[in-house]
Amino acid sequence: MNFPENVKYTKDHEWIRPEGTEAYVGITDYAQSELGEIVYVDVATAGETIGQNEVFGSIEAVKTVSDLLMPVAGEVLEINEALEEHPELVNSDPYGKGWIIKISVADPNQSDELMDAGKYRSFIGK
Repeated sequence: MNFPENVKYTKDHEWIRPEGTEAYVGITDYAQSELGEIVYVDVATAGETIGQNEVFGSIEAVKTVSDLLMPVAGEVLEINEALEEHPELVNSDPYGKGWIIKISVADPNQSDELMDAGKYRSFIGK
């Protein structure tokens, strides 16, 4: 299981990788392994400002559908279009090519509330 140090983690198994005032958001390696084969990623919130812990989309696996929650408040700038044709990228490369959205961060201090890799590893018991 992969726990990159350059991202922050939520209790709902999303990650955020800040890059200045913008950030990439996706689901963790643990989350994708628990969900199983990802078959569809549904995000229709481009251009919208979403609050912290609010739903910005959903992810569908063979077994279930799960809501995607914003790790920090921000405006959805971009949706990873590659996932439309290849949702399995979330399984094979959750922290790289499998990112889900790019956002403009409203309050960078909100990421201070999130877990680092060590705390997240402890949180999921790995």
